[in-house]
Amino acid sequence: MTEPQCLTMTEPQFEQSQHRSPPLGLRIKPRLAPVFRPHRKIDFLNRLPSKCEILDVGCGSNSPYLVKSLFPDCTYTGIDVEDYRQTKPNLADHYVLVDRRHFSESVLAFGKKFDAVISSHNLEHCDNRDETLDAMMTVLKDGGRLYLSFPTKTSVTFPSREGCLNYYDDPTHKSVPPDFDAIVNLLSRKGFSILYSVKRYQPPFFWTLGLVSEPISKRLGRMQGTWEYYGFESIIWAQKRSR
Repeated sequence: MTEPQCLTMTEPQFEQSQHRSPPLGLRIKPRLAPVFRPHRKIDFLNRLPSKCEILDVGCGSNSPYLVKSLFPDCTYTGIDVEDYRQTKPNLADHYVLVDRRHFSESVLAFGKKFDAVISSHNLEHCDNRDETLDAMMTVLKDGGRLYLSFPTKTSVTFPSREGCLNYYDDPTHKSVPPDFDAIVNLLSRKGFSILYSVKRYQPPFFWTLGLVSEPISKRLGRMQGTWEYYGFESIIWAQKRSR
């Protein structure tokens, strides 16, 4: 097994922070997620066994802090191409930054060792989506679980808003949104069971909030909790069948 082709690879940082209790608002998220935002990332993580090995593919926006604060017993590895919006203490057990040209190969280099792989809004930024998805499937152990979220195909028709409602509002999005049906079919062919899938994620509570806030969002021209109202996000949960 080769090592990931990394620009930087760090061990745990801010070690004292790992032993502090997270803020109350953060601590209650796992309890609220199944009710208000079922099947999103926190709900997915909440159903994993303790002390599992997690790979976070595209781990920006304080994901290392969020995951390790909520699930401190897991072994967390994050991989990305840049240090994107890491404003909180980085509590990752392993944090790897790699050259984007070798991203999929660097994921693959970890080997078949993870109980769960999460990829939250990463595929739409990848130069080599197919190779990256294949690498994520490969590094999962038999019985391991995969979480994918990405913009829905119809987001190209949504209104443009600051904060990204139309797919092309984010200039770092590549070509067109990931193909939901093709991904589900590929996972099934590669020996995965689909545990949950939805093309446009619209949980009732946040859909209602989005409906109420949509006039304000439209007037201001920026996001005001309207992702769920429009169903911006596609979500897939899959499990690798034992062979």
